Amino acid sequence: MRRDANTLKAALAEIDRQHLKRTRRTVEAFPVPNGRAEVVLNGRRLVDFCSNDYLGLARHPDLATAMGECAAFAGSGSAASHLVTGHGVEHQRLEEELAEYLGRERVLLFSTGYMANLAVITTLADRGEVVALDRLNHASLIDGTLLSGARFSRYAHGDPGDAERVLKEHNGQCTVLATDGVFSMDGDVARLPTLARIARAYKAWLVVDDAHGIGVLGPTGRGLVEHYELGTSDVPVLVGTLGKAFGTFGAFVAGPADLIELLVQKARTYIYTTALPQPIAAATRKSLQIVQKESWRRERVLALASRFRAAARQLDLHLAPSESAIQPVILGGADLAVRAQNELMEAGFLVVAIRPPSVPAGTARLRITFSAAHTENQVDALTEALRRIQSQPLKRSEAQG
Repeated sequence: MRRDANTLKAALAEIDRQHLKRTRRTVEAFPVPNGRAEVVLNGRRLVDFCSNDYLGLARHPDLATAMGECAAFAGSGSAASHLVTGHGVEHQRLEEELAEYLGRERVLLFSTGYMANLAVITTLADRGEVVALDRLNHASLIDGTLLSGARFSRYAHGDPGDAERVLKEHNGQCTVLATDGVFSMDGDVARLPTLARIARAYKAWLVVDDAHGIGVLGPTGRGLVEHYELGTSDVPVLVGTLGKAFGTFGAFVAGPADLIELLVQKARTYIYTTALPQPIAAATRKSLQIVQKESWRRERVLALASRFRAAARQLDLHLAPSESAIQPVILGGADLAVRAQNELMEAGFLVVAIRPPSVPAGTARLRITFSAAHTENQVDALTEALRRIQSQPLKRSEAQG
């Protein structure tokens, strides 16, 4: 169908009618005392309960200092791809330090987690093959499969038995089993020990995108793999991001040396893009030091999430089964989620409503996330605001999203 001006307007109007219109918010620059989890929107200071800054490092002064010092001699941009002249000493050092931290043979940096997942799937899967995906996997794993030309078969969320059914049904053709580690919209975790056994039995690559787990889970912050006490042979391909717990920007793939070299040779999202600026890599190296040194950050964020969860249970809020820093409150209709979002904003809290297609229809929610930069008083105040909202009569409209 030809998309003329009228059809575009109609499409936008329909999105708005269903309460699914997404709106950008412009965050104003401001000094953050003691790195508190706050933002300023339209001149109002709000407590931020929706970012992925789990360890409270995004505004850490040491990261800013490292970035500035590097920019003073390396410049603000890389000016080329990694395979031309864009690969600098800070990139190389960060890759080596991440590999040592994660206990992997090699690490390869990418500009985004989306690009990293596209690279992995398109490199490991070919036309005529099958990729098994958890039904709630991140969109980048789905899109990577589509770009690879392979077929994908989804298994029921968090159900290793159904994953095994898929691999058995496509025995010999299913070359990749891919899953999120911590699921970004639900906060629950993949059952990696069982998935590892299944992948090994059917000779499929197990790819784990642990973007929301690395830095937060595990005794030393090495993520869900460490949490389950698994090794590199159990989870051979690990994807992580730097813009969440590490507080900077970018992503990486960690795995066997030969796989990383093959990504260098074949991955279009690595070959055909400008390298991450070196100052960002320098800031991430500083962040990695803090992550390893200050274990209290991991302990604090998970304790705050647990504090909220206990209080939310007392209010009979519909929570997802999550023990991570992500604590979604399921409301159902998109209109209800938007209303709750707006009322929380009036109360001084920034919590974004998550609606379809980011989550399944009928499961619109408030995605509440916690940071080591939050205080107990802020968590308690958020809980009290939710109590007040819950006590008000909520009238469902016909738009359930």
